[in-house]
Amino acid sequence: MNLVKSSYRNEDVTILLKDISGLITPLPTEEREILNQSGVHYSEMLPLEYKPTQEYMQIYEEALATLSYKTANATAILADKLYAKFGDKLVLVSLARAGTPIGILLKRFLRYKYHIVVPHYSISIIRGKGIDENAIDYIVSQHGSSGIQFIDGWIGKGAINEVLNEACQKLKMQNSKFSSLGSTLAVLSDPAFITDLCGTHEDFLIPSACLNSTVSGLVSRTFLRKDLIGPGDFHGAVYYGELLKEDKSNEFIDIVSSYFKCVDYNYFQPEPIRNNSRIGMDEVKSIARDFGLTDISKIKPGVGETTRVLLRRIPYCVLVRNLADMHNFAHIQRLCEEKNVPIKEYPLQMYRVCGIIKKLSDV
Repeated sequence: MNLVKSSYRNEDVTILLKDISGLITPLPTEEREILNQSGVHYSEMLPLEYKPTQEYMQIYEEALATLSYKTANATAILADKLYAKFGDKLVLVSLARAGTPIGILLKRFLRYKYHIVVPHYSISIIRGKGIDENAIDYIVSQHGSSGIQFIDGWIGKGAINEVLNEACQKLKMQNSKFSSLGSTLAVLSDPAFITDLCGTHEDFLIPSACLNSTVSGLVSRTFLRKDLIGPGDFHGAVYYGELLKEDKSNEFIDIVSSYFKCVDYNYFQPEPIRNNSRIGMDEVKSIARDFGLTDISKIKPGVGETTRVLLRRIPYCVLVRNLADMHNFAHIQRLCEEKNVPIKEYPLQMYRVCGIIKKLSDV
């Protein structure tokens, strides 16, 4: 099986995805949205890559300049938590593709501060399909299961956490070699208050969320369809080599890493004392009631998830806690302007922004 190429350095990550480049025809957003809401699983299609405008790329560069230090601080805080938990037995397993650059940052910080080189893999996990069991089996065969830590960029409402929990429980029941496999997800930002393994619970923009493959090693979203992915294969992905001149993947990693020498562990404000056990899904359900939505999968809370909606889906609207706060989300405002998506003020409590996908009848 040929593994998909990437623009990342070999020492940064091993990507366990089958190369299906040239075998899939990407679909326009509208066509894919109609198919998706008609029952075709999103993992059986690949989208056309969003081509950022010059104005949008300027906004990305500004975000990179202003938010890389914050990203470095969140990376340092999370890396210390992982080192305290695993020491040099840690094995980083990023969830492709948003988790991959975060895993690389963590690997680099651990090498910088603790002088250890930990293995780092990137694998596929798909809502409604589960985790790539062949990839997990390969990693466990190489390293055992006790040191594995799954990595992602952020938590929206926690859907992937549920998929990960179910997948790990299934693997444990299948074979004792998975008995020590932990399903707690580690992320830089967790506004949903689902995991303690996070850099912060603040809903902030990780600059890599602004772009698609050009900040993710030129690798597509992961793909799973029986005609191309056999029983013994890893999940698939495409390498966009034609975008090499536009690639920002290693630039993002290098700029954030340049701040490791001056991280501030007190950068983030202390988390407020919580008077209840409300989590992100509770707020999502409140939004669903207020907007008459029966399918909460159309609600994508948080900065990262809202950005994804605008890049990949057909948005109905974007909710923001405070319209006066939109200057902090210039990339979202720009995408809304480009796609004629309304921005509405809504009393968000745990998130700063939230994207809502259009219903099929409105597409």
